[in-house]
Amino acid sequence: MNRSQFNYRWVCLITAVIAMLFAGILYAWSILKIPFLTEFGWQDSALAFNFTLTMCTFCLGAFAGSHLTKKAGTAPVLILAGLLAGSGFLLTGFLTGSSIALLYLTYGILAGSGIGIAYNVLISSVSAWFPDKKGLCSGCLMMGFGASTLLLGSLISALYEPDSLGWRKTLMLLGLVLAAVLIVSALIVSRPGETVRLPAPKKNRGSLSEDFEGKDMTPSQMIRRFTFWRAFILLVCLTAVGNSVISFARDLVLSVGASAAMATTMVGVLSVCNGLGRVLTGALFDAAGRRITMTAANLLTITAAAVTLIAVLTSSVPLCIVGLCLTGLSYGSCPTLCSAFVSSFYGQKHFATNFSIVNFNLIFASFIATASAGLYTGTGSYTAPFLLLLALAVGALALNFSIRKP
Repeated sequence: MNRSQFNYRWVCLITAVIAMLFAGILYAWSILKIPFLTEFGWQDSALAFNFTLTMCTFCLGAFAGSHLTKKAGTAPVLILAGLLAGSGFLLTGFLTGSSIALLYLTYGILAGSGIGIAYNVLISSVSAWFPDKKGLCSGCLMMGFGASTLLLGSLISALYEPDSLGWRKTLMLLGLVLAAVLIVSALIVSRPGETVRLPAPKKNRGSLSEDFEGKDMTPSQMIRRFTFWRAFILLVCLTAVGNSVISFARDLVLSVGASAAMATTMVGVLSVCNGLGRVLTGALFDAAGRRITMTAANLLTITAAAVTLIAVLTSSVPLCIVGLCLTGLSYGSCPTLCSAFVSSFYGQKHFATNFSIVNFNLIFASFIATASAGLYTGTGSYTAPFLLLLALAVGALALNFSIRKP
C-alpha cells in the first residue's frame, strides 16, 4: 500500500464515522417521539411498535444494501440510502395525527430502510480497507452510530421547543441534512480496488486466541454452520439487554427515586457509554482476539443486568447509575462484535451480505425488549424484566464458551 492509498483509507473511515453519526439519529426515538405523544395523543405502545418496525426495516435495508452494492456499486446505493432516509424524516415532519400508519410508513419504513442500507454499505466498504485493524475500524464506525443520540439528540430536543424551530421544521431539517451527508459520503467512500495491496491481518497467538486460518464463506455456507447459530443466539441475548434498557432508561431512573433532571442526564450518559463500548471492544478485539473479547463482553452484560436488578430491588440511585453505565458499555460491544466476528470467521469477500444476516439479531432483540416492557406493564415493577434479561445473559455465556472455530 503506497502513502496515498494509506491516507485515503483514513479519509474513508473519518467520512464514514461522520455519516454514521447522522444515521444513528434513528436510535434517538425516545426524544423524537415526544410530539406524537403530547400533540397527537398516540399511545406509547403504538409508538413502541414503530421502533420495533424501524429495527425490522433497518435490518432488511442492510440486507438489501449488501446485494444492491454488488450490482450497482457503493456510490449509487449510498445516494439511494440518503434519499430514502432523508425523505422519511422530511415526510414525518408533515404528519397531522390523522393516522399513525403514516408514521409507520415515513419513519418506520422509509427512514429505517434507508439508514439500514447506509449502515451496511458504509461498514462493509470501509472495513475492507482495514484487514489489519478490524476491531478498531468497526469500533470507530459503531461509535459514530452510537454517539448520535447524545451529540444530536440534545440539539434536536432544544430545537423541538416551540420558541425554537419546533418539531416539524426540526424533522424536515434533519431529513435534508441526513440526505446531504449520505450523498456527500457517497462521493468519497469506496471499496479498495483489486490492485490495492492492503496490510496483512495481525495474528493473535495468545493462549486463548484462535489458531484457525480464516477463509471466505458464502452466506449459504455460513448459515449451515452450527457455530453461526450459536453466535447468532448469543448476540440476540446480549443485544436484548441493551435494547430493553434503552427503551425505558429514563423511566427506570425515575423509578428508583432520581430526579427528572438526573433521569434525562443518564439517558445521555448511557449513550456516551454505548459509543465508548464500541471503541474499547474494537481495540480489545485487535489486541486479544475474538474469544477473550466475546467472553469479556458477555461477563460485562451479566454484571450490568445484575447490578441494575439490585438497584431496582433496593431503590438505589448510585447502583442504577453504575448499572446503566455498564449496560451502555455492554450494548456498545455488540455491533462491534458482529462486524469483527463476521470478518474474522467468514472473510471479507462476502462480508456485506454475511454481516447483514448476522445483523438480523436486532429484530429478535427488539421483540425481547417489547416483552420486557410488557413484563413491566403487567407487574408494575422492573424486577421481572431484569430477571429475564439476566437469565438471557447467563444463558449466552454457555453458548459463548462453545464457540471454537467457524
